Amino acid sequence: MKSCSSMTLALTAACFLANTVIAFDGTSSEVPVEEVTRLEVGPQTGDELRITGQDARVQLLITGLTQDGSTKDLTRAVEFTVSPENVLSIDETGLMTPKSDGSATVTATLGSHSTSATVHVSDFAGTKPINFKNQIVPIFTKLGCNGGGCHGKASGQNGFKLSLLGFYPRDDYEFLVKESRGRRVFPPAPERSLLLTKPIGESPHGGGKRMEKDSYEYRVLRRWIEQGMPYGEETDPVVVGIECYPPGRVLNNNDQQQVTVYATYSDGTQEDVTRMALFEPNDAELAESSETGLVSTLDLSGEVAIMARYQGQVATFRATIPLGATVSETPPVRNFIDEAVFNKLQVLGVPPSPLADDSTFLRRVYLDITGTLPTEEEVVSFLADSSPNKRSDVIDRLIDSPEYADFFANKWNMILRNKKRQNEDQAGTYTFHQWIWNQLYDNTPYDEMVSRIITASGDPQWNPAVTWYREVSDSSQQVEDVAQLFLGIRIQCAKCHHHPFEKWSENDYYGMAAFFSRVGKKGLGAERLTRSRDRRVFHNEGVAQAQNPRSKEVLEPTPLGDAPLEIPADRDPRIQLADWMAEVDNPFFAKSLVNRYWKHFFSRGIVEPEDDMRETNPPSNPELLDALARHFIASGFDLKELVRTICNSSAYQLTAFPNEYNLKDKQNFSRYYPKRLTAESLYDAFHQVTNTSETFSGMPAGTRSIQLPDSSVGPYFLKVFGQPQGDTACECERSQEANLAQSLHLLNSSEVQNKIGSDSGRAVQLASQTDRPHEDRIRELYRWVYAREPDASEKEIALNHIDQHPDNERIAYEDILWALINTKEFLFNH
Repeated sequence: MKSCSSMTLALTAACFLANTVIAFDGTSSEVPVEEVTRLEVGPQTGDELRITGQDARVQLLITGLTQDGSTKDLTRAVEFTVSPENVLSIDETGLMTPKSDGSATVTATLGSHSTSATVHVSDFAGTKPINFKNQIVPIFTKLGCNGGGCHGKASGQNGFKLSLLGFYPRDDYEFLVKESRGRRVFPPAPERSLLLTKPIGESPHGGGKRMEKDSYEYRVLRRWIEQGMPYGEETDPVVVGIECYPPGRVLNNNDQQQVTVYATYSDGTQEDVTRMALFEPNDAELAESSETGLVSTLDLSGEVAIMARYQGQVATFRATIPLGATVSETPPVRNFIDEAVFNKLQVLGVPPSPLADDSTFLRRVYLDITGTLPTEEEVVSFLADSSPNKRSDVIDRLIDSPEYADFFANKWNMILRNKKRQNEDQAGTYTFHQWIWNQLYDNTPYDEMVSRIITASGDPQWNPAVTWYREVSDSSQQVEDVAQLFLGIRIQCAKCHHHPFEKWSENDYYGMAAFFSRVGKKGLGAERLTRSRDRRVFHNEGVAQAQNPRSKEVLEPTPLGDAPLEIPADRDPRIQLADWMAEVDNPFFAKSLVNRYWKHFFSRGIVEPEDDMRETNPPSNPELLDALARHFIASGFDLKELVRTICNSSAYQLTAFPNEYNLKDKQNFSRYYPKRLTAESLYDAFHQVTNTSETFSGMPAGTRSIQLPDSSVGPYFLKVFGQPQGDTACECERSQEANLAQSLHLLNSSEVQNKIGSDSGRAVQLASQTDRPHEDRIRELYRWVYAREPDASEKEIALNHIDQHPDNERIAYEDILWALINTKEFLFNH
């Protein structure tokens, strides 16, 4: 395929997020012809298009403007005509293919409306050799030949290997043309080449039929073999980027939009590569995409990104799918978070749920900030407080409490991979956990805390942050953990090949590795040999660099997406890395943290997963993410201020109960999304409501599971409820999914039964308080378990059960407590 040297591409901003009015009826989005006021041809400026070479194909877009000012893709609804017909052809999908040199007029007609464009075809009979990298490799990718499940896997398939997704075309050329004496291609009779007979089904092929004999792909491959399988020149232009047109649209449910993809080459030329690009939605519940770039929305409302991938480059088309309901009023706007969230809900036509009541808010904020339940006394005091500021006051109090540091130290301790190995001295693990706790309790600015970890040097006994280098011990782990944990980028793929869904290459990976190339380690002396993995970390003076093992290129320390740094041999390059991360214009650092914390409080990141931030996985609310990052930077990377801002927002304080419109909303925060308590929070809550305790090996009496510095100390309960083991930097290690083992443990385990029936437990205490009415005791129990009063039916059920056991009220109270603990209301934060 040759580049269309004269094609300039642009679309007006009106094509993106047009002010579309949509009826809330769940019906199809067909636009009546009488509502269309004008047709437009795109993507283009002016009214001329150029097609250069017989291999070029151009996808035409026909957009209809309607009476209400909205836009609608009508590419498949119009009737196309070409005059004269011998210059080019156009099918019902709008795909134009050349026939001969010359100019033609393409006209699209819908009812009484029509629009046209002049198309110039040139060099149809050109004999320029086909370029292997630019024209043949994309065919392998489009047909799935070089995918990870076929010839693109590390060992190849059935003796034939290609590089994954064609990232190394020179290797592919060697495999195809020269390996096995070139048995796969046969220039004297190209149509008999295995490269052609296998994918069309004429020869046995484990991958089945991949193309037709009269297809575009077959014709290009055949001509390439006829030409003697040229590779191309080193000076040939290469793809440097791709763009989707339109970049985005407001679409109805069950709507369609044709997307075109244009590649820009190193010489500035552009080419339509729509039919060679791969398309994939980031949320399959919202939209589907065809091989030809036709996006079809489904029944749910929200925002979905369609990833387009071509030649190692990626771009996205974003579809906003409004529900269309009237958002007449919203909860009070308390800060910029509410502005961003509620503005998005207005665009989507999704009314938010109202604010949660005081009991729900209190239990929620205790669990989210401290991982604990409020005590019965705290519940009574809060519900009786009539102050208008009582919610913000309790947030401030919790943020300044030791329990806040306990809870968030537990979170960071796991993803910083602080763990004790078998038969290893636990001192390093415990001191690092205490160091993390101190940073959080003292509210050390986040950039300083991260810098102290990355640049840690010395003896872990005196600088506990050095312990991070014990588990994250080599440069690969250091690069990958820093990128994933502090930048929100999963760069692991780029260690071996170009990232399939991002721009990161092997050079980017090893450029980051160069920052850790001068990390030295020493033993700690014979008297401390028992701590076998602890080492003294130091800067080993020398030039910081790393080598790309594939290309053998030696790389200087290079921040992701930035220019290489020249660092003197006597300066620790990790300091430069930490400084770059904390720069106010760093595109990753602040966004990664605020997105991670947003997920902590809302059960879903603005970008989901929270540590996979990339162009092809865009935020559900970009304005919200940007505003949070700006606020975080302006605050001096203040973690407590971030927590305070999030929790004081109306968006955080919405009820979890859906209204008639937002039940299916999963990404726009129109209500609070319930989440199961973490293993440690649940275990501590169970002991609090039963008034029992647990003793952990090697820990002081009264230690709660949320305070454990080492996951190996925890009991079976924590494991079955998804406690992570600190093996990776991914928060996905923590499982909050429900399973049968959890239900059985709560229902039947001796641990649960014994503590509910403990002689000093809450059930026995309440049963023995014969001087109090049963109703008062039931109300107290509900305040312990749910942080609320029981309703009338709940009181009636409990009192009736007690009446059924007049001779053994202890059993009755044990039964009631057991039943409450096994409810979703107790197990979930709502």
